[in-house]
Amino acid sequence: MIVAGIDAGSRTIKVVLLDGETLTVLGAGVVDQGIEQEALAERLLQDVLENAGIRRDDVAAMVATGYGRKLIHAADTQITEISCQAVGVSHCLPGARTVIDIGGQDSKFLQLLPSGRVSDFAMNDRCAAGTGRFLETAAAQLGVRVAEFGEMAGRSAEAAQISSMCVVFAETEIVGLLAQGCTAEDIAAGIQASIAQRIGCMGGLKATPPVVFTGGVALVPTMGSALSAALGHPVTVAPEPQLTCALGAAIMAARRIDASSDSE
Repeated sequence: MIVAGIDAGSRTIKVVLLDGETLTVLGAGVVDQGIEQEALAERLLQDVLENAGIRRDDVAAMVATGYGRKLIHAADTQITEISCQAVGVSHCLPGARTVIDIGGQDSKFLQLLPSGRVSDFAMNDRCAAGTGRFLETAAAQLGVRVAEFGEMAGRSAEAAQISSMCVVFAETEIVGLLAQGCTAEDIAAGIQASIAQRIGCMGGLKATPPVVFTGGVALVPTMGSALSAALGHPVTVAPEPQLTCALGAAIMAARRIDASSDSE
């Protein structure tokens, strides 16, 4: 039994193929988001299937999640990214109690029960502050790519104080700090610290360890360390942090088949 999970995020689309019985990953892929979300998702799914040597007809169930999940009409059902993220993280790192998910356009703070179910959550999807978009804007101001941003921050001698978390005002603040002679490395470290502090107080929720970090921003080196400092707890970056939500969707697809079989 082969199942698929599609995470149609705000900046990227992710696909995970699973053996529904052993929950072994058979294939996975990531592509940048675009206007024709469904067509992009379909092409990515087909590419992942071909690379795994699996036919489309062999996929027994498919769950879509993420920002654009309702546009993935080929899926059997759509499930929120909150639920899928919890399932995916709990599968990879059993016992996780807090999940910090920072994506391109939003960020989420999930509190999990020992069973892995979500007990509470907070979400920032109306402001770029504390998201990958904020990091992209700051990196552009400093003349580096996001992939290089973490390395730059890691060379900081003393993180700069970033007072504004608004993308527009932060751009002006960065220009001012550079004019004052502040190094790009110290500014980068300050930006990471500001993002981490904002996440740390999101919705008034408190982090309970173990804390797991997911999402595209988790790929940025030193961001996990910044979160750890802000939360006061060690933070573990999930394996393949971009894929945990799609993984959770695939696992839920397998569960749907099991539930259907049990009811027969």
